[in-house]
Amino acid sequence: MRITDLTAAAMLVSLPALAMDMDDMPVGYFAFDHLEQRFAGDDQRLAWEAEGWYGTDFHKLVLNSTGERDAGGPTESSETRLLYRRELSEFFDWQAGIRYDDQPGPSRSHAVLGLKGLAPQWIELDANLFLSERGDPSLRLEVEYELLLTQRWVLEPKLEYDLALGDDRDLDIGAGGSTLETGLRLHYRVTPAFSPYVGYTWEKTYGRSGGLLRAAGEDDEESAWVVGLRFWL
Repeated sequence: MRITDLTAAAMLVSLPALAMDMDDMPVGYFAFDHLEQRFAGDDQRLAWEAEGWYGTDFHKLVLNSTGERDAGGPTESSETRLLYRRELSEFFDWQAGIRYDDQPGPSRSHAVLGLKGLAPQWIELDANLFLSERGDPSLRLEVEYELLLTQRWVLEPKLEYDLALGDDRDLDIGAGGSTLETGLRLHYRVTPAFSPYVGYTWEKTYGRSGGLLRAAGEDDEESAWVVGLRFWL
């Protein structure tokens, strides 16, 4: 056998080990999935959804932040989650950690257990069970999809459904009450890592939670036009 043949054979043997070593190398990632200005009549709000993580394909530490802030005013609501995420299958990870809500009313902490990944037809799915410090459980399901109209134009429908399984009247939440939020955003992909977009969001609160909001003099339905950016580092 020639030296070149020996070298080629050694490379073929070492390739799986090299791939495994690369999979084990930790990397970092940070992205604003949505950073947008929302326009609802005369009201304007800044809204964001951001996530950063550090780790490998098999396990990672994740920091997630979402929230809204009135134009020129304080933060109306924000949610921060610190999670450990581990590979469950080729397309899904399980995750567990803590969530902290900050809002004008009482703040709340929650334990988190959930699944995140790609369902059939490349639908992004994020399903979580929360248990608050008061012992109140709730469920959340987020579904998102990217429809490529062209190589640069992308239509992104998104749905988020929250179901309360316990009462928290300080936050106008009633057991069995639910909130449905939908959004439709049209992106122009300047690069894979940067895309401005325009869109529309609609949110409705149902059941006992909706009744508590109306009793407090607040709207149980909101909608807004949005202009924003998506980018990752």
